[in-house]
Amino acid sequence: MRLFTSDYTEGAHPRIMERLIETNLEQTIGYGEDPHCARARELVKAAIQAPDADVHFLVGGTQTNATVISSVLRPYQGVLCASTGHINAHETGAIEHGGHKVLSLPTTDGKISAAQIRDYVDAHFADESFEHTVQPGMVYISFPTELGTIYSLAELEEISAVCHEKGLPLFLDGARLGYGLIASEMVEGADAVTLPDLARLCDVFYIGGTKQGALFGEAVVITNEALKKDFRYNIKQGGGMLAKGRLLGVQYEVMFEGADAGEILYLAMARNAIVQAEKIRAAIVAKGYPFLAENPTNQVFPILPDAEIARLRPLVGFEGWGRVDAEHSAIRFVTSWATTDEAVEELISLL
Repeated sequence: MRLFTSDYTEGAHPRIMERLIETNLEQTIGYGEDPHCARARELVKAAIQAPDADVHFLVGGTQTNATVISSVLRPYQGVLCASTGHINAHETGAIEHGGHKVLSLPTTDGKISAAQIRDYVDAHFADESFEHTVQPGMVYISFPTELGTIYSLAELEEISAVCHEKGLPLFLDGARLGYGLIASEMVEGADAVTLPDLARLCDVFYIGGTKQGALFGEAVVITNEALKKDFRYNIKQGGGMLAKGRLLGVQYEVMFEGADAGEILYLAMARNAIVQAEKIRAAIVAKGYPFLAENPTNQVFPILPDAEIARLRPLVGFEGWGRVDAEHSAIRFVTSWATTDEAVEELISLL
């Protein structure tokens, strides 16, 4: 059975596996202080054009979100995010488990706006009993969002501006960052969002590897000086300091080296997923099915009759995404760096 359930059903890109094997018997010190992590940090900083940034390597997305958020917030503060945001909907209360409330904002497309952030903060401090409620202490957004949508450069600039105005650090979840960057590049009539843009606009963000061709790993980038101090304490306390840290460094070395020779592997892998998702999206349009969410990334959300979904389940792997009406539900197909033409053609033939 072909699986379109997620973008981490495969292992890792062959070039990453080859390098891991090549370096397997090297002896290095641990906890991310080895030469591979050092070189990977420099490659990432060159790609984002932020030589003064701090770069830290963690293992997975939920761990990364919980570590970053707990490192930023005071005990009485919470984090603003979309109601569909990963930290609100898909992390088993990890943020609340760490002692901080997720302050969710309504959304129809997975995104939140600068106006929503400003209105929430203003309303909080306008309330005479504001000291009796959780204070908004930072803003969390995803790129892409849980619905595969992406922020435009203008939207990100507006959100960054209001965060700076209100003194709220902006944290961008980049678990699927490469897919968002490539999709942004392909949207007609809009300025593409780039890695240097994120370094300029965010106080902290991460470059996801787990869902983008690495065996595992996320690279946290901190540009705000006030957030850099003692971050490694938070990594260790949260169980995220990998003893064999070089395994993370080697992978990010491979994904970010060779920028002078053309597109880095990190973005090249993402491009394949976007191309394959577009084929699926076009086929769904041709067959007359609507979408739960219109988006240009590697997640496709068609709305199908329940009978059609039941027919497809034994034939192809996908995720259910919720009932739409009495006879229709939304499902999700996800492509990855490794999705082949043959797999997509098979899926299309089954629809």
